[in-house]
Amino acid sequence: MKTLFIVDHYIPFPQSEYGGIWNVLADTEEECFDLITSDEIDAYPEYYSVLRENISKSYKYNVTSETESGIVTSFLT
Repeated sequence: MKTLFIVDHYIPFPQSEYGGIWNVLADTEEECFDLITSDEIDAYPEYYSVLRENISKSYKYNVTSETESGIVTSFLT
């Protein structure tokens, strides 16, 4: 069964002022992490531990359809 992860993530100034919300359909938290980091052009690896924590505490919803894994939507500033 797939899970819809609603992940809030922010990278603070001065490295960036970027943040946002990813809606990701994935099988596991690890797959969710891989999808987000592969989607980002400049993913700021120094914040990967924070991203993993944010994925861990994200809202999670079970999805019953057989949809492919991937980023459903994202809003980044």
